[in-house]
Amino acid sequence: MATTDSVDAETRERAGAPGTHPEFDRLVRTIWRLRQPDGCPWDRVQTHESISKNMIEEAYEAVQCIADADETHLREELGDVLEQVLLHAQIAADGGVAGGAGGAYDIDDVCRDLNEKLVRRHPHVFGDPETVGAVDSAGQVMDIWDDVKKSERAAAGAGDAEPGLLDSVPVSLPALMQCQKISKRAAKAGFEWETVADVWDKVAEERAEYEAEEPGSEAAAAEFGDILFALVNVARKQGIDAEEALAASNRKFRRRWARVEALARELDGADASEVGTVRLNELWDMAKAEEAAAGEAAAE
Repeated sequence: MATTDSVDAETRERAGAPGTHPEFDRLVRTIWRLRQPDGCPWDRVQTHESISKNMIEEAYEAVQCIADADETHLREELGDVLEQVLLHAQIAADGGVAGGAGGAYDIDDVCRDLNEKLVRRHPHVFGDPETVGAVDSAGQVMDIWDDVKKSERAAAGAGDAEPGLLDSVPVSLPALMQCQKISKRAAKAGFEWETVADVWDKVAEERAEYEAEEPGSEAAAAEFGDILFALVNVARKQGIDAEEALAASNRKFRRRWARVEALARELDGADASEVGTVRLNELWDMAKAEEAAAGEAAAE
C-alpha cells in the first residue's frame, strides 16, 4: 500500500505540483498569536463548544457565494472557513486555554490525518498498479469510498460492538440532508420501496394520518414530519438533492418577494404589507411573468 511519503514524493515530481505555502504558515502563526496570554481576550477564552456554530455559519456563507457564482466573496468566505479550522486546531494544541500544556493534536496532525485518509480512500489513484486507472466513473469511486470506510470502521471497532448503519450520519446535519443520507443508507441495506409510485403512496398515507390528528397538536407535528420524510424519499428515488432543491426554492421565493415589494412601491405607492392579499397575489403573478419573459429572452 502506498504511503503518504511515497505519494508525495511522486506528486512533487509532476509538472505544476504545488510547492510551499508560506501564507498558510503565516496564518497559523497569527492564530497562535491571538491565543497567547497577551493576545486577543476574545480568542483566548474560546473553546470548541463556544465557537462550534461559527463553523456551520461560515460554511453556509461560502455555499451561498457558490450558489450566487460570487467568486470574489467566495475567496473571503473560504478564508473564514479556514479560520475556524485553524482556531479549533489551535484550541486543541493549547489544551483548551492559551498557554496551556498542549493538547493531543495541532494543525499538522489534522493535515497529516487528512492526507493519510485521502491516500487510503483513493486506491484507484494511489494504490497498486493493477488498480490504478481501472476506475472511470464517479459511481465506482463512491463504491470504493464506501468499502474503504467500512474497512476503517471495522479496524477501529475491532473487539467492540458492531457500529450501527446510521451511526456515522451526523445528527447535527440540516434535517433534509440528514433525512436523505439516512434513507440512502437504509435503502442500500434493502429497506427500500420498489418504485417512486410506492413512495408517493406512502406520502398519501402519511398525509391521511396527519389530517386525522388534532390540528396544532404534538401528534400532528409528528405526522407532518413523517410527510416530509416520505417526500425526501421521493426526491432520493428521483435523483434530486432535497436540501439543494428546497434551498433553490427559498432563493426563488426571496427573489420574487423582493420584486413584489418593488412593484407595490412602483405601482401602488405602498408597502407590500399594506396592499392586501388579493393585490399581493396579482403582484406575485406579475413577478413570475417577468421572470418567465426574462428567461425566454435569455434563451433566444
